[in-house]
Formats: sequence, structure tokens, C-alpha cells
Amino acid sequence: MSTLVAPKKEAADSLDNYKNLNDNNKVYQTKELNLWYGSNHALKQINLDIYENEVTAIIGPSGCGKSTYIKALNRMIEMVPSVKTSGEIQYRGRNIFDKRYGVEELRTKVGMVFQKPNPFPKSIYENVVYGPRIHGIRDKKVLNQIVEKSLKGAALWDEVKDRLQDNAYGLSGGQQQRLCIARCLAIEPDVILMDEPTSALDPISTLKVEELVQVLKKEYSIIIVTHNMQQAARISDRTAFFLNGEVVEFAETDKIFSNPTDKRTEDYITGRFG
Repeated sequence: MSTLVAPKKEAADSLDNYKNLNDNNKVYQTKELNLWYGSNHALKQINLDIYENEVTAIIGPSGCGKSTYIKALNRMIEMVPSVKTSGEIQYRGRNIFDKRYGVEELRTKVGMVFQKPNPFPKSIYENVVYGPRIHGIRDKKVLNQIVEKSLKGAALWDEVKDRLQDNAYGLSGGQQQRLCIARCLAIEPDVILMDEPTSALDPISTLKVEELVQVLKKEYSIIIVTHNMQQAARISDRTAFFLNGEVVEFAETDKIFSNPTDKRTEDYITGRFG
């Protein structure tokens, strides 16, 4: 996978240079995004930047727009017939809502892992090669390499290398979720979206996924929706707090949890509501 790397800053001799470095480091730029489900205004004037090789956590109470937002990032939200949007989401400088931007191209670059593990009713091997085959890869040797690399990337190879032809439903819940991550890695995305990926897992499996996220951010930009405040604090570099379809606050995670600017953020992370 080729990952764009921001140029090194030679010297802090001008604010313009610093600004340009940060702009180059942005994978996503959301500008004045509004989204409606029919007459329900679900996302309101969202302005949010996602940075390269970081974990960005999206937190907030149920129904605040977290999952809607990340599903907008790969246009999965368009599967809902009544959805309409205004504003822009730029992925590496291109507006993803531009009609010339094919949704298949976008979803090849932006993979997604869902709340509940959703392996296909196929073998472990067939789960991983599903995406590459769709993209025309047929060579058995190449597919074998992809399987090994992806399962290693998902920290699952050592556990399943001797039973690749077994049905994926025979794996534990935590293993199934890591298989879904491997399936995502197999298409060599640039960004990985995770919608509460550990909410259905036991504590040990949750820890393994969290450790995996920390390894994966070296190569991927990760956006994770979570209800778990401790998880957001543990694994993310930046955190956005959503409330009633708006971004109340977005900052480095340490600041959000130790010195939030908005009282609503403080009330939420300290358990006063939500």
C-alpha cells in the first residue's frame, strides 16, 4: 500500500509553512456538511478535519449523528433513499459528492468495520480474498500472499493459519471481528472506518482490537465511533464530541478529557448525561 506522507517541516520560520504542513496532513476535510433523513436534520454544519496516521474518535450519546457521519465518509449513507446533503466532504482534496467521483473508487480507499462482526458464510480464506477477487485478482499465489499479509495485519494469522478452509462462523466473536478487519485490509485501503467495533466483544477481545488499532495507525488513518469513554481516551489521538447532530468540540484527546472547552463536553465525559 502506498501511503502519502506529509513532508518534513524544515524550519518553523513562518506560520504559512506550518499551515501548509497541516493541510497536507489532512485526509478528510468536512466543510459545512448538513444531512437530512427526509425532514429530520441529522447533521448540522459539520466542520471537521481528519489527520493522516492518527486515530480519531467520535463520541457522543445515542442518536447524536456519530454513525451517520462516518457512513457519509464513504457514501454508504446514500443507501437510505430519503437522504439529502449539502456542503462538502473532501477526501485528499476531492469532494466525494462530485458526480465524477465513483463510489466504488472511494470505497476501495475507505474500508469499514461494523459494530457486530459480519463475516460471510464462507471459509476464512474466502472471506479475505473476496475483495481482491472483485477487483480482478485471480492469481492463486497472489491471493495466498494477500491472505497471509492481511491476517497478519489483523493479528489473526497465527490463530488460523492451519484452518483457512474452515467456515468463518466457527471463529469466536473477537476472531470474527479481526477477520472482518483482515477483509478490510485485503483491499489495501487508505482509511479504516470503525463503527463501535468492540461493543459486541468481551474485554479480552476488546483489548486485542484496541492493540491492533494502535499498530494499524502506522499505515492507516482510522476513525472510530465509540460509546466507551475509556476506550476513546486510550486509543485515539483526537476526539470529536457530537451532540444533537453538531460537533460541540474537537481537539487532541488529552485536552478533551482533561480540559474541555465546552461545559457540555465536560458533562458528557464525566457521566452527567448521555
